[in-house]
Amino acid sequence: MTVGTRSTPAVRAASGRRAGARGVSRKAATIAFLSPAMAVIGVFVAVPIALTFWISLHDWSMYTPLSEMSWRGLGNYRDLLAGQEFFTALRNTAIYVLLVLVVTIPLALALGMLLYFPKSAGKGLARAALFSTYVVPAIAIAIVWGALYAPDYGPIAQAFAAVGLDAPAWLSDPGTALVSLVVFHVWQMIGYYTILVIAGLTQIPLDLYEAARIDGAGFWRQTVSVTLPLLRRTTTFIVLIAIINAIQVFDPVYILTQGGPAESTTVLSFAIQRSAFQYGMAGQASAMAFSLLLVLIAVAGAVLAAMRRRS
Repeated sequence: MTVGTRSTPAVRAASGRRAGARGVSRKAATIAFLSPAMAVIGVFVAVPIALTFWISLHDWSMYTPLSEMSWRGLGNYRDLLAGQEFFTALRNTAIYVLLVLVVTIPLALALGMLLYFPKSAGKGLARAALFSTYVVPAIAIAIVWGALYAPDYGPIAQAFAAVGLDAPAWLSDPGTALVSLVVFHVWQMIGYYTILVIAGLTQIPLDLYEAARIDGAGFWRQTVSVTLPLLRRTTTFIVLIAIINAIQVFDPVYILTQGGPAESTTVLSFAIQRSAFQYGMAGQASAMAFSLLLVLIAVAGAVLAAMRRRS
């Protein structure tokens, strides 16, 4: 015969204290493990952001001591809104980002599925070759693409001449310069985004595709009903990373076009560098940099909100 025991208030109180102690110990362990990373983030992220905002409220040249910094308040931000340079750079950046997204996301999804689903030899080599464009330094790639875009001796111009056509002035024409930089960016980054797509595809159970095939679904139906919905998180991450990388583009602009011709490739990152290091207007450059941070936060929030509503 089994005798049942009832929990007394004292027993319940002791159990509660033990559970509370375990919770406190977990919180302490979590704080202990996260504190080094939070310290690094604070030193290398939060402090520079705060310093940039502080400088944006002052009139200061980077070629003078900090003691000559003078308070302007929101004057630098008012100058940005009153001038044309900031809006030109913002417009070029927005066009650049949109072109990158329109080309990169569908191409990365297509290449990812092509390099994941078919059972063929050489897929690993193809993935390595595609990813190699991402690991090569951007400056070296920009120099090579500058030679490719050369109007007289470049391979692209020679290919046009071989068929009796005149090659466009890729980097010296305001109508094609920004598009030429987009092509460079897509070529450099597509391997990285494709690897992310492949990583997302590995998380989809193969049983779902088998069930879809049993129900008579072909490749396109499986893609629309299984692959793309279950890749939503991966796609969201790729979109965010692509936006951030495109907004921060600097190396090809600095090496290939210097913001020209006719300011057609002056993006925000290059305008910030030019204001700070060429014109010495650190306050205005900091105002643009902090505005760029706000744009990044707003765009990232909008993308996450849209994806959350859609799912």
